[in-house]
Amino acid sequence: MNNSKDFVHLHLHTQYSLLDGAILVGDLMQKIKEKGMTPMVGISDHGTMHGIVDFYRQARANDIKPILGCEVYVAPDSRFNTTYERGQERNHHLVLQAVNNKGLSNLQKLVSLAQFEGFHYKPRVDKEIMAQYSEGLIAMSACLAGEIPRKIIRDQYDEAVAAAHEYRDIFGKDNFFLEIQENGIEEQLMVNRNIIKMSRDSGIPLVATNDCHYLNKGDHLSHEVLICIQTQSTINSPNRFEIHSDQLWVKTPEEMWAAFGEVPDALTNTVEIANRCNTSITFGELHLPEYEVPEGYTISSYLEHLARKGLHEKLAKIPSEKHQIYYDRMQKEFDVIIGKNFAGYFLIVWDFMNYSRSVGIPVGPGRGSGAGSLVAYSLGITDLDPIYFNLLFERFLNPERSSMPDFDIDFCVKGREQVIKYVREKYGDDRVSQIITFGKLLGRSTVRDVGRVLEVPLPIVDKLAKAIPSDPGMTLRKALKKDEDLRKVFQAAEQGELILNHAVKLEGLVRNTGMHAAGIVISDKPLNEYVPLCRGQNNEVIAQFEKDTLESVGLVKFDFLGLNNLTIIDEAIKQIKKNRGEDLDIASIPLDNKKVYELLSRGDTTAVFQLESSGMKNLLKKLRPEQFEDIIALVALYRPGPMESGMLDSFVKRKYGEEEIDYIFPDLEEILKETRGVVIYQEQVMQIAQIIGGYSLGSADNLRRAMGKKKAAEMEKQKQFFLYGDGDTIPGAKARGYDMKMAEDLFDKLAKFAGYGFNKSHSAAYALISYQTAYLKALYPVEYMAAILSCEIDKGDKIVTFTEECKNMGIDVLPPNINKSGVNFEIEGTAIHFGLGAIKNVGFNAIEAALQERDKNGEFKNIYDFCERVDLRACNKRVLESLVKAGAFDCSGKNRRQNLQVIERALEEGQRKHKMAEQGIMSIEAFLVDEESDEEEQFFFPDVEEMPENELLKMEKEVLDFYISNHPLAIYNNILKTFTIPIGEVANPDSEGDIVIGGLVKHVKRIVTKKKGEKMAFANVEDMDSEVEVVVFPRTFEQYSRHLENDKIIIIAGKIDHKEDNTVIMADKIMDVTEAMEMLTELVTIKLTSTGMTSEILNKLKTTLATHHGDVPVKLYLEKPKAYGVHIKTGPDFGIKPGYDFYNEIDNLLGKDRYEIKSKAYVHEERKNNYRKNGSKSA
Repeated sequence: MNNSKDFVHLHLHTQYSLLDGAILVGDLMQKIKEKGMTPMVGISDHGTMHGIVDFYRQARANDIKPILGCEVYVAPDSRFNTTYERGQERNHHLVLQAVNNKGLSNLQKLVSLAQFEGFHYKPRVDKEIMAQYSEGLIAMSACLAGEIPRKIIRDQYDEAVAAAHEYRDIFGKDNFFLEIQENGIEEQLMVNRNIIKMSRDSGIPLVATNDCHYLNKGDHLSHEVLICIQTQSTINSPNRFEIHSDQLWVKTPEEMWAAFGEVPDALTNTVEIANRCNTSITFGELHLPEYEVPEGYTISSYLEHLARKGLHEKLAKIPSEKHQIYYDRMQKEFDVIIGKNFAGYFLIVWDFMNYSRSVGIPVGPGRGSGAGSLVAYSLGITDLDPIYFNLLFERFLNPERSSMPDFDIDFCVKGREQVIKYVREKYGDDRVSQIITFGKLLGRSTVRDVGRVLEVPLPIVDKLAKAIPSDPGMTLRKALKKDEDLRKVFQAAEQGELILNHAVKLEGLVRNTGMHAAGIVISDKPLNEYVPLCRGQNNEVIAQFEKDTLESVGLVKFDFLGLNNLTIIDEAIKQIKKNRGEDLDIASIPLDNKKVYELLSRGDTTAVFQLESSGMKNLLKKLRPEQFEDIIALVALYRPGPMESGMLDSFVKRKYGEEEIDYIFPDLEEILKETRGVVIYQEQVMQIAQIIGGYSLGSADNLRRAMGKKKAAEMEKQKQFFLYGDGDTIPGAKARGYDMKMAEDLFDKLAKFAGYGFNKSHSAAYALISYQTAYLKALYPVEYMAAILSCEIDKGDKIVTFTEECKNMGIDVLPPNINKSGVNFEIEGTAIHFGLGAIKNVGFNAIEAALQERDKNGEFKNIYDFCERVDLRACNKRVLESLVKAGAFDCSGKNRRQNLQVIERALEEGQRKHKMAEQGIMSIEAFLVDEESDEEEQFFFPDVEEMPENELLKMEKEVLDFYISNHPLAIYNNILKTFTIPIGEVANPDSEGDIVIGGLVKHVKRIVTKKKGEKMAFANVEDMDSEVEVVVFPRTFEQYSRHLENDKIIIIAGKIDHKEDNTVIMADKIMDVTEAMEMLTELVTIKLTSTGMTSEILNKLKTTLATHHGDVPVKLYLEKPKAYGVHIKTGPDFGIKPGYDFYNEIDNLLGKDRYEIKSKAYVHEERKNNYRKNGSKSA
């Protein structure tokens, strides 16, 4: 450190300066070591401290001293001011570095306060708050966006000097430095001259920095691309934000001395500052709030008291000869929980679970490995008996490893926020926060982002992105190492090499922040003592460290998950009580109900938790589950890994004797019997290691983790332990007398399995919810479907699916009815009334006003009566139009056209009556109109016919998001089944190649390509159940654009394209239904019967064929009673041109279902070797 040419970077932006800093922390440390640079470096990300722990750890791991700081935004006046003139500066930059831990704490407080008190475009501090928290901080005047440089640029030198003195007063004489930089910007040279003069005149010391934004010289173009990603612009955008410097790399000390050799004190001061900054971050020290226990108890004794009391209640239903097993297990768990000082954690979880149940908020039976704890079961944290289901405590809390327990708790969606509010109130609002998440530029998404910025045509970018494997965790660097041809793919494409070069440099950078879906941190002190905070989109308090970082510094995460199925179950139970008068205890239902397993075996599992995908339905039909353990296994097995490995097939085949059950060693039968010899669960791996290798369950959990990480050296070490022991606590298979060849084969199988194994505790907990929902559907179908429709009331696509399922179950879903419907879906007998809350533009206040009036004074006679009785401040014209369009006033006996035409008149009449009532005036009509008189005399309705069905359906779609009385595609249903595949199947990752789909055009977006100025389009097309985006490129658009009209029914031949976040169809041909019948029909078979066949019928058939003569061949099939039918080929003279007229004539002549259409397999000319065949189907 005595080298006169030493220099330390103190102004540097890592990947945590979102989409601005392009320096990966690990790469930075590597460069400092490789270049032999001064082993100290600072971090100063814009307005945040997300990266300080990562930075600190990686620096220390490389023997580099970390200088922890932040480039804060300073309000020009008060941080509370948000009113500025156009062009007026809203913030200045200032670099702060922590000298000691007090300074680090103060910096975290400043950064947090900037988010919650000073946020205006950016999180801002002000001089007042900096003065309050200045202890332990060094300040530097920052870049050209700093207050002092800006004043110098505006020729306000005296004001700049005054600002410098102000900062020196705030931070102290030796703690404020004037910053100079060398970046090639002309203004910077002028600023430097003035700042050097200011320093010499005032005695405020200088410091040289380089405002580093990227790692190496030459990375500036990649940084420009990054800025374009941030600003959503392209590299050629005329007004895009630009960095007018190519000098912002991490320069070596030699390069910095070459730039600032004339002011050596500015360089040596960097070392002085770095030497003064000595912060430390403490890891592993828990900051858990202390749970207040009743007098006379310690935390540990109170936990034991509650758990033993709960166990005593549970044991009432368990045979007494098994009680000792439970007592022993509980004591074993206590030894670990109390020994590791986790009793308080269990009590905190028990407390908010207890609160939830006390106020009627449904809680899930468990999630994750926590279901393996008997203490948790006894406390009511979980609902699964871990001994009965053979769940392992060590999978949850390993006595041989230092890690926090982690309960994931599912709450009813509606009650989750109430539970979090309870926690905030109990432990203090400043001690509870949400947790940040980071989205990164990775693999395919990086290529897509870079391609867009460089304006490379979408098809080229798409092809390049798809060339990268989509495996989890796959990066560009890994892909290039794995596949030597990948680089050639990029080199062969337009600007492909440029895309690759930029993408490799940018990959791994943080793209965006989000909020952890479930994680909550609860601390013993105000959180900004330990972690900087930021605010979410809805002003949530969020810790700036992601979850693993938080846990490393001793902050404990609690997972509060919202699970909609718990809300659905709760709603169904309420419906059962209301409809049948039954009090159903869902936690006590038998797990062997025959009707449930019959439902599962039929694959009738739409709306059943975890079991509703088409693949799972097919699997259920194959397996035909007969016991709860089968459901646990299916939840674990239905994932890509087990399915690709053959484990799933083996499990099914072994049930029916199609594959031999092999336990490998007889000693393993007890463990593997329930899964028919297939190793499905991680717990089984642990138990096998215990039996064969002599592992404790704790060390077996370490083996499981090692197998999951697949690190070669660790795997080899564990293999030796498994076979020969570790010379200490693990004896090994050989010492235990097992055949070594078989034991080695077993280890290799387990190692391969480890990537697919599932946590049985989690699978069992979720299987229980699956069973509960299946139970409700099987035994209480109307109540369950009403509940699920009510809970999904704001999701149009799900309402479509579930109303269709109601039809399949024989349950009528009746249209909205102003006199019968409630807010939610209501039951009437064996039917369900559509909920008024699902109608667009009809808010809760309007519904509440209508329902209160209806409950008080009876049903509404018509729309006039409605307007006279209901508060029209809540029910305006828009509300009435939506109610009418949805059919809610059909019950009045007037059609929708009539009701729509009198809305304004009804509103005027209603307002007049309301006004008179407020003034205490009774209308003369009340005296003159007899209650028995004809309604037509009181209320005017025009004598008009109802609108055409297609108009009615369009209105329903507009306000309900789907068609309730019919569907425009209904009359085309048979044709669509014949020639197309359901759009819902397109999203299946296994679907690929050429396909034909059909449906209704929902929306068309026409654009002009930037490069060639050609027209193309994006269209959304929906069938009876699903929707897909169709891309129509210029060549196809030119030929078929006439078909791209909203509400038109079309057939599309094209290719499936699975993108990262959705699936699209690349259209080749677009046809109307008539054209599709002609183009896609391969053969028509007409079925004749010898009984009753006359020459007159045959002659008429011949005439029909001649009338519709065309190129599609016809085959006749003659059915004979008690004999085989005869196929008769007809010659080309009898070929037909298929269409509705032809099929209608056949129906009229021979009766319904007397023809069969065989569709052609669509194959694009250029893709003949890659297609999906459409089979023969009856129309």
